[in-house]
Amino acid sequence: MRREQREADFTEFYLARREALRRTAYVIVRDWHTAEDLTQQAMIKLYAAWPRVRDDTADAYARKVVVNECLSHLRRRRDVPVERLPDRATHSHEASVLDVSAALDLLAPRQRAIVALRFLDDLSVLDVAHALSVSEGTVKSQSSKALATLRTHLPQLVLTEEI
Repeated sequence: MRREQREADFTEFYLARREALRRTAYVIVRDWHTAEDLTQQAMIKLYAAWPRVRDDTADAYARKVVVNECLSHLRRRRDVPVERLPDRATHSHEASVLDVSAALDLLAPRQRAIVALRFLDDLSVLDVAHALSVSEGTVKSQSSKALATLRTHLPQLVLTEEI
Protein backbone atom coordinates (compact mmCIF):
# COMPACT_ATOMS: atom_id res chain seq x y z
CA MET A 1 0.00 0.00 0.00
CA ARG A 2 1.35 3.42 -0.90
CA ARG A 3 2.22 5.74 1.97
CA GLU A 4 -0.27 8.41 0.87
CA GLN A 5 -3.11 5.89 0.74
CA ARG A 6 -2.11 4.42 4.12
CA GLU A 7 -2.10 7.87 5.69
CA ALA A 8 -5.46 8.72 4.12
CA ASP A 9 -6.94 5.44 5.42
CA PHE A 10 -5.57 6.06 8.91
CA THR A 11 -6.83 9.65 8.95
CA GLU A 12 -10.30 8.51 7.92
CA PHE A 13 -10.32 5.83 10.61
CA TYR A 14 -9.05 8.26 13.25
CA LEU A 15 -11.65 10.91 12.47
CA ALA A 16 -14.44 8.34 12.56
CA ARG A 17 -13.40 6.65 15.84
CA ARG A 18 -11.59 9.25 17.96
CA GLU A 19 -14.58 10.40 20.02
CA ALA A 20 -15.72 6.87 20.86
CA LEU A 21 -12.18 5.87 21.82
CA ARG A 22 -11.75 8.98 23.96
CA ARG A 23 -15.08 8.28 25.68
CA THR A 24 -13.95 4.75 26.49
CA ALA A 25 -10.64 6.12 27.83
CA TYR A 26 -12.54 8.62 29.99
CA VAL A 27 -14.64 5.94 31.63
CA ILE A 28 -11.43 4.12 32.57
CA VAL A 29 -9.24 7.02 33.73
CA ARG A 30 -12.02 9.41 34.89
CA ASP A 31 -10.40 12.58 33.50
CA TRP A 32 -11.12 14.10 30.07
CA HIS A 33 -7.68 15.64 29.59
CA THR A 34 -5.89 12.43 30.52
CA ALA A 35 -8.28 10.46 28.31
CA GLU A 36 -7.44 12.77 25.39
CA ASP A 37 -3.70 12.37 26.00
CA LEU A 38 -3.91 8.60 26.31
CA THR A 39 -6.05 8.33 23.20
CA GLN A 40 -3.46 10.35 21.30
CA GLN A 41 -0.65 8.11 22.59
CA ALA A 42 -2.63 5.07 21.53
CA MET A 43 -3.21 6.55 18.08
CA ILE A 44 0.53 7.10 17.67
CA LYS A 45 1.09 3.42 18.41
CA LEU A 46 -1.75 2.45 16.09
CA TYR A 47 -0.30 4.59 13.31
CA ALA A 48 3.05 2.82 13.66
CA ALA A 49 1.28 -0.54 13.40
CA TRP A 50 -1.21 0.58 10.73
CA PRO A 51 0.44 -1.28 7.80
CA ARG A 52 -0.08 -4.56 9.70
CA VAL A 53 -3.66 -3.84 10.80
CA ARG A 54 -6.40 -5.42 8.70
CA ASP A 55 -9.52 -3.42 7.92
CA ASP A 56 -11.81 -5.92 9.65
CA THR A 57 -9.80 -5.78 12.90
CA ALA A 58 -8.84 -2.10 13.02
CA ASP A 59 -11.61 -1.14 15.44
CA ALA A 60 -10.83 -3.94 17.90
CA TYR A 61 -7.11 -3.29 17.64
CA ALA A 62 -7.58 0.43 18.32
CA ARG A 63 -9.79 -0.27 21.33
CA LYS A 64 -7.24 -2.69 22.73
CA VAL A 65 -4.42 -0.17 22.36
CA VAL A 66 -6.48 2.57 24.06
CA VAL A 67 -7.51 0.32 26.95
CA ASN A 68 -3.93 -0.89 27.43
CA GLU A 69 -2.68 2.71 27.47
CA CYS A 70 -5.27 3.62 30.09
CA LEU A 71 -4.54 0.63 32.32
CA SER A 72 -0.78 1.22 32.03
CA HIS A 73 -1.30 4.87 32.97
CA LEU A 74 -3.31 3.90 36.04
CA ARG A 75 -0.62 1.44 37.14
CA ARG A 76 2.06 4.15 36.84
CA ARG A 77 0.03 6.91 38.46
CA ARG A 78 1.07 7.98 41.89
CA ASP A 79 -0.98 9.92 44.41
CA VAL A 80 0.04 13.55 44.58
CA PRO A 81 0.82 14.77 48.10
CA VAL A 82 -1.09 17.78 49.37
CA GLU A 83 0.32 20.53 51.50
CA ARG A 84 -2.43 20.43 54.10
CA LEU A 85 -5.06 17.84 55.01
CA PRO A 86 -8.62 18.96 55.75
CA ASP A 87 -9.63 19.12 59.43
CA ARG A 88 -12.58 16.80 58.90
CA ALA A 89 -14.34 14.90 56.18
CA THR A 90 -16.74 16.81 54.01
CA HIS A 91 -20.23 15.51 53.35
CA SER A 92 -22.47 16.37 50.50
CA HIS A 93 -25.74 18.04 51.42
CA GLU A 94 -27.42 16.10 48.66
CA ALA A 95 -26.56 12.50 49.49
CA SER A 96 -29.52 11.31 47.45
CA VAL A 97 -28.20 12.84 44.22
CA LEU A 98 -27.33 10.20 41.66
CA ASP A 99 -23.55 10.33 41.19
CA VAL A 100 -22.53 7.85 38.52
CA SER A 101 -19.04 9.34 38.36
CA ALA A 102 -18.39 8.69 42.05
CA ALA A 103 -19.74 5.16 41.70
CA LEU A 104 -17.45 4.47 38.73
CA ASP A 105 -14.52 5.70 40.80
CA LEU A 106 -15.22 2.83 43.21
CA LEU A 107 -14.45 0.27 40.51
CA ALA A 108 -11.00 -1.13 39.90
CA PRO A 109 -9.43 0.09 36.62
CA ARG A 110 -9.95 -3.25 34.85
CA GLN A 111 -13.59 -3.34 35.99
CA ARG A 112 -14.09 0.19 34.59
CA ALA A 113 -12.51 -0.98 31.33
CA ILE A 114 -14.87 -3.95 31.17
CA VAL A 115 -17.89 -1.78 31.97
CA ALA A 116 -16.82 0.74 29.31
CA LEU A 117 -16.31 -1.90 26.65
CA ARG A 118 -19.40 -3.97 27.49
CA PHE A 119 -21.95 -1.26 28.12
CA LEU A 120 -20.62 1.92 26.51
CA ASP A 121 -19.10 0.35 23.40
CA ASP A 122 -21.67 -2.49 23.43
CA LEU A 123 -19.12 -5.26 22.83
CA SER A 124 -19.79 -8.93 23.41
CA VAL A 125 -18.09 -10.84 26.21
CA LEU A 126 -15.85 -12.50 23.63
CA ASP A 127 -14.82 -9.15 22.10
CA VAL A 128 -14.05 -7.67 25.53
CA ALA A 129 -12.01 -10.75 26.42
CA HIS A 130 -9.97 -10.32 23.23
CA ALA A 131 -9.54 -6.58 23.81
CA LEU A 132 -8.22 -7.08 27.33
CA SER A 133 -6.40 -10.38 26.70
CA VAL A 134 -8.35 -12.14 29.45
CA SER A 135 -10.68 -15.10 29.50
CA GLU A 136 -14.42 -14.81 28.90
CA GLY A 137 -14.94 -16.03 32.47
CA THR A 138 -12.89 -13.10 33.78
CA VAL A 139 -15.03 -10.67 31.77
CA LYS A 140 -18.19 -12.26 33.15
CA SER A 141 -17.05 -12.33 36.77
CA GLN A 142 -15.61 -8.81 36.69
CA SER A 143 -18.77 -7.50 34.99
CA SER A 144 -20.84 -9.10 37.69
CA LYS A 145 -18.70 -7.65 40.50
CA ALA A 146 -18.67 -4.20 38.89
CA LEU A 147 -22.44 -4.19 38.43
CA ALA A 148 -22.92 -5.34 42.03
CA THR A 149 -20.80 -2.42 43.22
CA LEU A 150 -22.72 0.00 41.03
CA ARG A 151 -26.06 -1.40 42.26
CA THR A 152 -24.97 -0.89 45.85
CA HIS A 153 -23.98 2.71 45.28
CA LEU A 154 -26.64 3.60 42.73
CA PRO A 155 -29.80 2.02 44.10
CA GLN A 156 -31.99 4.34 42.06
CA LEU A 157 -30.76 2.81 38.82
CA VAL A 158 -32.01 -0.42 37.44
CA LEU A 159 -28.81 -2.01 36.16
CA THR A 160 -29.32 -5.01 33.97
CA GLU A 161 -26.68 -7.67 33.75
CA GLU A 162 -26.35 -8.84 30.16
CA ILE A 163 -23.64 -11.41 30.61
